[in-house]
Amino acid sequence: MKIAVIGQSLFGQEVYKELRKDGHTIVGVFTIPDKDGKADPLATEAEKDGVPVFKFPRWRVKGQAIPEVVAQYKATGAELNVLPFCSQFIPMEVIDHPKHGSIIYHPSLLPRHRGASAINWTLIHGDRKGGFTVFWADDGLDTGPILLQRECDVDPNDTVNTIYKRFLFPEGVKGTVEAVRLIAEGKAPRITQPQEGATYECIQKKDNSKIDWNQSAEALHNWIRGNDKVPGAWAEVDGQKVTFYGSSLVDNSPTNGQPLEIPGASQPGIVTKAGLVLFGNDSKALLVKNLQFEDGKMIAAAQYFNSGSSAAVELTEEEKTFAEQMRAVWQSILTNVTEIEDSTDFFKSGAASMDVVRLVEEVKLRASGCQLQNEDVYMNTTFQDFIQMCVRKLRGEDGEEELVVDYVEKNINNMTIKMPHQLFINGEFVDADGGKTYKTINPTDGTVRTKRQTLDPVCLCVPTHRLADLMEEHQEELATIEAIDSGAVYTLALKTHVGMSIQTFRYFAGWCDKIQGSTIPINQARPNRNLTFTKKEPIGVCAIVIPWNYPLMMLAWKTAACLAAGNTVVLKPAQVTPLTALKFAELAARAGLPKGVVNILPGSGALVGQRLSDHPDVRKLGFTGSTEIGKHIMKSCAVSNVKKVSLELGGKSPLIIFGDCDMDKAVRMGMSSVFFNKGENCIAAGRLFVEDTIHDQFVKRVVSAAEKWAAKRAMKPSKCGISTCFFFEPTLFTDVQDHMYIAKEESFGPVMIISKFKSGDVDDVLRRANATEYGLASGVFTRDISKALYVSEKLNAGTVFVNTYNKTDVASPFGGFKQSGFGKDLGEKNCCFSFIHIF
Repeated sequence: MKIAVIGQSLFGQEVYKELRKDGHTIVGVFTIPDKDGKADPLATEAEKDGVPVFKFPRWRVKGQAIPEVVAQYKATGAELNVLPFCSQFIPMEVIDHPKHGSIIYHPSLLPRHRGASAINWTLIHGDRKGGFTVFWADDGLDTGPILLQRECDVDPNDTVNTIYKRFLFPEGVKGTVEAVRLIAEGKAPRITQPQEGATYECIQKKDNSKIDWNQSAEALHNWIRGNDKVPGAWAEVDGQKVTFYGSSLVDNSPTNGQPLEIPGASQPGIVTKAGLVLFGNDSKALLVKNLQFEDGKMIAAAQYFNSGSSAAVELTEEEKTFAEQMRAVWQSILTNVTEIEDSTDFFKSGAASMDVVRLVEEVKLRASGCQLQNEDVYMNTTFQDFIQMCVRKLRGEDGEEELVVDYVEKNINNMTIKMPHQLFINGEFVDADGGKTYKTINPTDGTVRTKRQTLDPVCLCVPTHRLADLMEEHQEELATIEAIDSGAVYTLALKTHVGMSIQTFRYFAGWCDKIQGSTIPINQARPNRNLTFTKKEPIGVCAIVIPWNYPLMMLAWKTAACLAAGNTVVLKPAQVTPLTALKFAELAARAGLPKGVVNILPGSGALVGQRLSDHPDVRKLGFTGSTEIGKHIMKSCAVSNVKKVSLELGGKSPLIIFGDCDMDKAVRMGMSSVFFNKGENCIAAGRLFVEDTIHDQFVKRVVSAAEKWAAKRAMKPSKCGISTCFFFEPTLFTDVQDHMYIAKEESFGPVMIISKFKSGDVDDVLRRANATEYGLASGVFTRDISKALYVSEKLNAGTVFVNTYNKTDVASPFGGFKQSGFGKDLGEKNCCFSFIHIF
């Protein structure tokens, strides 16, 4: 079809590009005149393609169409007008002229919220559902017949910006193009808008966005977020207009701070470290993050009483060079400004929101250590303030808000350990919804501590080297927490639980900048000049559900790979062992991981794990735990949104010990294969097959070693009685037959199960070893290399140990077969990507 695109902005630009990709001919682009010497993005894109561009200041005067303007439009020969985002009044002579008429994109579910401020009013009214409509234009106010609608959930803390970026922009572009496709196919409906539920609210401007404080906290929150960022909800504070941004409802409002009198408010606000706490007439609270004054200066609300107190830093020669580079960047963006001076204001000089994005990216190119957010630019609008802010960030003196942690402290192991106990969401430790809690038990003395329950989940190349360094600095504290939370042996926790976790983050930190695709030869049977290559892309939000036996190490195995690939993580630790995960969250925040990249949600699997499995924004879920729960998770992931799943499930790993083994090593490693980490080990040797020629000798030596260990333990004073401690003595079963329960099911404790096999009958013992639905690990002890290789090849397991056991390494992939799950942890291939093929 021949299409005229009438509109503006990045949204109009994307619709224009997609229509061209669909094969339509754009006969003309009608957009707004250049502003401060800068063309609209839609105009820039069309001019690049050689498409005629018209920049009419107006289409009509005193309600009448301008004949010359209409004539220029008609000369394009358009068969359809597409208005993706249009701020001008288009006369009906233009709307009705094309063969197929005109369609308009509107950011609401018509007939609700007709008018120019539809998105604002969706939020101001606290609607739970939002969306957009593509409708046939008429001479009414968004009253034409409906062609297509798409719906989305509206989150309680959504702003115009978040809902626009998440849904209205990307899905709106797709929906507008789909509407054109339906018209071209002759399948486009014309559904008359019902009058029931129809609303029209005024256009939101600065003069009518003043806050009425005589409302509930929820209504105040909706008003502020509904006007964020444009036009901005404001009130008079200390004799001047102050605009409020970044509102959220809070259950337990902070009380430590300075009171701030606000005329008309039911009670004074409180300036806290977290921001400005405001109160509704129902005494409930909301929190505002940022404030803007009449002169355009924006500050963090927490800095209200000391916003002007920071002295300027003196720049080094290297920093002066950076400043001049940024001066050139500002000059390239603000083309209408003759010279960039220290007092030049970015926005007063004509910059718009898309220029903010460009500026942030330009800083990243020149100083990778200076990670800016868009808010940083809004809060430092003059060139001098901008450079000062960048330099402070580069020096690590940027004054970011302090991480507030409510610790539970315990004096143990000759140190005071500090344990966070709240949820960790979007870079902050927060209480659970409704302040819900649950109890977790210290297995070393039976004492009870209270932990928080969960909220809904709230979606990289990160400073993981720094994180690994911090973990190493706190390794004794982390190991101690592992011991009192999961019952781990302290020395083992220090070496393995914590030590391997540090190694894992260091290993995957090395992969962050080595991620690459490949070029693939394609069919040469027919002449072509095509090239195909693959590109690895982050999956998105990765959910992680981990068990209680290695709380920190399982976190590291899965989280490090996700972060290295550029994903964000929502992790649910085991309900009984959440403490090192929460301590890790604190260290991650202190290492400089951006807010929202790592989130920790303690709680039950039935609640939190289920919500993660069901959540449509989660694109991959990694689970380590029982086969039964793994099956349930896999089903939920399939039904919800077919999210990727990796499962590391149960095991019943066979260990075959032949008569020609090194007996000393076989006994030592055989005991380790079962009793390592108290038997709470997914790859523990669940059943030992010992050749009959050495069976009795092997059992005798194992019993002797166990008795010596028990005697040593008896000589040490016990810290707790049997009634309060949760430890199981090493136990040995012999003469176990294949049909017995303990021969089939995972023990997951210090239980050694020994079966005898006939000398020389290799294939029979292999059959018995493989007669299980599990296939995680296995092992073989023999001096005969040919036998070792033969048995290794025939064992159905993801890992086969030869003359050793329990040897894992961060560079080696780890995973199982059959009902032990699928997918791998560790190793290069574990980085979590989606692949795209480009031809």
